[in-house]
Amino acid sequence: MIRNLRWWIGGLLFASTVINYIDRQTLSVLAPALKDQYHWSNTDFATVLNSFRIAYTVMQLVAGPALDRLGTRQGLSLSVAFYSTVAACTSFARGIVSFRIFRGLLGAGESAGWPGAAKAVSEWFPDSERAWAVALFDSGSSIGGAIAPFLVLFLYRTFGSWRPAFLITSSLGFVWLIVWRKLYRTPEMHPRITPEELRLIQQSRPAKAEVSESARRIPMRQLLRFRQTWGIVAGRSLLDPYWFLIAEWFGVYLVSKGFRMEESVLGFWAPFLAADLGNFFGGGLSSYWIRRGWSVGKSRRTVVAIFGPSMLLLIPAAFSSRYWVLIGLFAFATFAYAACSTIFISLPSDVFQSGAVATVSGMSGFGAGMVTVVTTALIGTVADRISFQPVIIVASIAPCISALIMITLVRPPKEPDPGGILRSF
Repeated sequence: MIRNLRWWIGGLLFASTVINYIDRQTLSVLAPALKDQYHWSNTDFATVLNSFRIAYTVMQLVAGPALDRLGTRQGLSLSVAFYSTVAACTSFARGIVSFRIFRGLLGAGESAGWPGAAKAVSEWFPDSERAWAVALFDSGSSIGGAIAPFLVLFLYRTFGSWRPAFLITSSLGFVWLIVWRKLYRTPEMHPRITPEELRLIQQSRPAKAEVSESARRIPMRQLLRFRQTWGIVAGRSLLDPYWFLIAEWFGVYLVSKGFRMEESVLGFWAPFLAADLGNFFGGGLSSYWIRRGWSVGKSRRTVVAIFGPSMLLLIPAAFSSRYWVLIGLFAFATFAYAACSTIFISLPSDVFQSGAVATVSGMSGFGAGMVTVVTTALIGTVADRISFQPVIIVASIAPCISALIMITLVRPPKEPDPGGILRSF
C-alpha cells in the first residue's frame, strides 16, 4: 500500500507538464538564434508557432473524446510517446518548412496533455483538493518554462548548435512514460491504494454517480446544450492567449526592447516563477473557502472575479522600457493569470461528471487554441508593422472579459439536471 497515493499521481502529472513545456519552450528560447540563422521575421516565426497551435487546437476536439473512450492511462501514454518522438526528430529540421511540420506534429501529440491531466484529477481527488491538484500539475508549465531557458541555452553553448537541445530535452518524456505505466490506474482498480484513501476520494461523488455511470461518455452535442459549457469554453478562450504571449513571445519581446539574448534570459524566468506561485495561490484560496463552507462554484467564481480584472495592471508595461519594471509588471500579470487558469482547468471536473470532463476540457482547449492562432498571427504582424505596445494593451483587457463571461454563465442550474451530467457545484 502507498499512503496518499493520489499525491504521487499528482506529482506524475506535474512532471508531465514540466517535460511538456521544456519541449515547447526549446523553440522559443532558441528563437533569436534561429531567426538570425534563417533570417526569419516576426511574421515568419509566427507561422512556425501557428503550425503547433493549429494542430494542437484541432486535435483538442479529438483528444478529449479519445481520452474519455481510451481512459487516462492509455491515452496519456500514447500522447507522451508520440510527442517525445516528434520533439527528438525536430533536431533534423532544415528550414522554416520542416520546422512547421515538426511543430505541427508536436502540437497534435501534446493536445491530450491538459484534458488527460484534468481527467486524472477528476478520478483521483475530492472536491476540496481538486484545485490544489490542478494547481500542482498546471504549475509544471511555469516550472518547465522557467527551467527551459537555462537548460536549453546551456546545451546550445555546450554543443555550439541548437540541434542537440531538441534531442536531449525530448528524452525526458520517455523516462516519464516508464514510471507512468507502472504507477497509474483508476482508484477503484489500483492495487496499492489504502481503503481510507479510496473512501476519501469517493465520498465527494454524488451517491447516484456510481463508477460505471460517471464513466459513461457524454456526446459533445449534448454538452453544448449547457450554458456552463459555453462559459468554460468562451472564458478560457479569452484568457489563455495571454499565456502563449509569455511562453512564445516574451524572449523576442525583450530582445525587441533592446536587451541582449543572454540578458533577457536573466528575467525570462520571472513570469514563469510568478505563474507557479499564482497556480498555488488561486487553487489554495479556492480550497480554503470550500473548507470554510463555501460552495465549489462560489469559491471558483470569486477567485476569477479578483484576479481577472487585476491583469489591467499590465497596461503600464506597454509604455515602459525599464528592464526590471517590465519584468515586475509581467510577473504580476502572469501571477494573476495563473490564479485564474487554475480555476478554468478545474471547472470541467467541478461542473460535469467524469465521463464528460476530458471532452469539455478538450472543447475549451479548442476554443482557446483557435483564438490563440488568430492572436499569434496578429502579434507577428503588429510587432513587425507597429510594435508590441498594442499587443500588451489588448492582453491586459481580454482577461477582464473572460472573468465576466465565467461569472455570468458558470453557475449551478436552477433545477437539478435530470440527466445527471451536471454535478452539484
